[in-house]
Amino acid sequence: MEREKIKYTDEELVKRFQDGDERAYIELVKRYKDRLLNFVYRYLNSFEQSEDVVQDTLMKLYTSAHMYREIAKFSTWIFTIAANLAKSELRRLKRRRVISIHSMGYDDKEYEIPSVDYDPAKETTSNYGEKQIQQAIDTLPDQFKTVIILREVQQLSYEEISQILGISIGTVKSRINRGRLRLQKLLKELKEQ
Repeated sequence: MEREKIKYTDEELVKRFQDGDERAYIELVKRYKDRLLNFVYRYLNSFEQSEDVVQDTLMKLYTSAHMYREIAKFSTWIFTIAANLAKSELRRLKRRRVISIHSMGYDDKEYEIPSVDYDPAKETTSNYGEKQIQQAIDTLPDQFKTVIILREVQQLSYEEISQILGISIGTVKSRINRGRLRLQKLLKELKEQ
């Protein structure tokens, strides 16, 4: 007879992990890995770098779980860590040396090998729209980009966003509104091109 699996809240799982239950950590990773990857990817627009940031976030969870207090929701705490690491990575990437294509030699060029699994029938028309939206999000200033991703992509509440970013709910609402207006303008411009 199969044992009934008990469903713990995130906060209960953190407490269990703090008390030494490694399975609780594994469950938290299962619950948050994909959500964090989606969030960080929208921020960095690089799958490889996003995976690294998520890995760092989950390592911080493992090494710093003792620092979590039930003052805030666990999701707020973990997204705050991911947001801070993503911002640091973005700053690091911006400081990186820019290489001109003209200065590259033949051996310096990267070539992408197309996937043998590619199936054009699987491509949807929404894929183009998704690319335009991501391109528009990428061009937003950081203050708008972050709130738009947290609200529209991650569907977090104003309160959670306020806690993650350490700003008032009024500021969150204002930035979301202004970010949406800029995003609409950018999408309109992209559509007209």
